[in-house]
Amino acid sequence: MAGETLLELKNLKTQFFTDDGVVRAVDGVSFEMKRGETLCVVGESGCGKSVTARSILQIVDYPGRVVEGQILFHRQRQEEGKSEVNEIIDLAALDPRSRAIRDVRGKDISMIFQEPMTSLSPIHTIGDQIIEAIRLHLPVSKEEAEARAVELLRRVGIPRPGDRLNAYTFQLSGGMRQRAMIAMSLSCNPSLLIADEPTTALDVTTQAQILDLMRELKDEFGMSIMLITHDLGVVAEMADDVVVMYLGTVAEKGDVDSIFHDPKHPYTQALLRSIPKLGLRAQGIRLDSIRGMVPDPYNRPGGCPYHTRCDDFMPGLCDKITPPPIEMGEERLVRCLLYGDQKAMADQTQQTVKVR
Repeated sequence: MAGETLLELKNLKTQFFTDDGVVRAVDGVSFEMKRGETLCVVGESGCGKSVTARSILQIVDYPGRVVEGQILFHRQRQEEGKSEVNEIIDLAALDPRSRAIRDVRGKDISMIFQEPMTSLSPIHTIGDQIIEAIRLHLPVSKEEAEARAVELLRRVGIPRPGDRLNAYTFQLSGGMRQRAMIAMSLSCNPSLLIADEPTTALDVTTQAQILDLMRELKDEFGMSIMLITHDLGVVAEMADDVVVMYLGTVAEKGDVDSIFHDPKHPYTQALLRSIPKLGLRAQGIRLDSIRGMVPDPYNRPGGCPYHTRCDDFMPGLCDKITPPPIEMGEERLVRCLLYGDQKAMADQTQQTVKVR
């Protein structure tokens, strides 16, 4: 039912062990999703959005792996002769190659990747790939799977879906490939659809069509969507809740209205100021940008990860103390020392220095 918890991430840490050092791509991420909602994960490139999504499905590329934390998936399944059964699965505890996680991938949780040309096979037809996904998870015949594939292609707006079953990816446009990827993702009626920047490579008109399609399918199938994007215009249009990430951490989380109309974290405020607005050029006003660069992942700053670029930087605090999560109301959270007990934090910093 809508409003129930579907997915919980608790102190998730994913690291890449390279010859140059350890990259903490996801560094203690915690948030939860509700059934039937759209959660948008936003932030600059390199902030850990895609690695977080891949961690949920245990498809992090080598040499990365989940090293700590929990990914609790609240699964509903129908047992023979019984009513619907609820079970909680810790996806982080499963072997990435185990049958248990493969039963979840594509069936309960599906993913739309950023570039369908690289995530769809170029040597198999669209129909073969969708039919394989259906028969892998559902007890249906090849003819039934083919009929379902045709219906899915029709539902996502592909013309002459019966003919397109025999098409290869290089015979389709970018928008059609993305629609085929969405059809494959929906083939087993997943509870959660993860969309990793699904409209990045598309033109504006096709992007709007894909977003409208995702919204319609969400309502039709009753699923939840985790939408990963750096486009705040898309967030304003699609999101129920928003998670703002920076350097592998959650800087702020809240409902979409709170994030846009009352942002708390300086990073969220800077992102919103950088949105292009009509009339700025005519007024001679330059578009705001976030100063500085994202820190080197091998040389992360101490304290708050954003303090090297923050206009509200407080010396002796922001560069010494890692901000704890601070609740700012119901389901609203921010990690920033501007909202904590600064005196207590300053005392804590002094005590730490004396101990050393």
